[in-house]
Amino acid sequence: METTLYLPIKRFLEAAGYSVKGEIAGCDVVGLSPDEPPVVVICELKLSFNLELILQAVDRASASDEVWIAARVSARGKGRESDRRYRDLCRRLGFGMLGVSDNGTVDVIVSPIALMPRKNARKRSRLVDEHRRRKGDPAIGGSTRAPIMTAYRQQALICAGALQDGPLRPKDLKAIAPRAANILRDNVYGWFTRIDRGIYGLTAAGTEALIRWPILPATEGVKAAAE
Repeated sequence: METTLYLPIKRFLEAAGYSVKGEIAGCDVVGLSPDEPPVVVICELKLSFNLELILQAVDRASASDEVWIAARVSARGKGRESDRRYRDLCRRLGFGMLGVSDNGTVDVIVSPIALMPRKNARKRSRLVDEHRRRKGDPAIGGSTRAPIMTAYRQQALICAGALQDGPLRPKDLKAIAPRAANILRDNVYGWFTRIDRGIYGLTAAGTEALIRWPILPATEGVKAAAE
């Protein structure tokens, strides 16, 4: 699975000075430099180098400053990483190639040195915003089947955790979940129910979500605010 490549690539980019998180806005790996504005690096993962991997990189190019593709290298040396035409295509497109060995070693096959296409400011802003709002790195890059732990889902779980002790108003949750009013009102996951005007409680689905994704929300002061 592509997820087995995530940690080696994460370590490689962190060693280069980037803050790295997985599954940001559909990208397998996103790294931000500590600069302001940050340098945005995207890396797409596949078990082997193929055309689909390059097409994904093309789609990501307008939202980033640097694009890498990474795959496991062929044990017999017969993979696309040995194909000069494939490497030349990456060079022409400006993409870097990273090969991951069975022991987790990451080697640079092609460096991203060509000029990148015109940037899409909206896509780039979405990447940076989601990366910064997401707490920790809860999603392994390359995941395709499990729901992604986005910043929005994290905030919804914080709201659900606070409602375990009883109904609350959105303003009671604002200190720990700034978007609580929208999250409770929109009820995207079906975790909340409006008990009265401006008062929300937790549904059975919300309780199940807290069991599936146990977190420790910063609920200190919530009860006091509600009183």
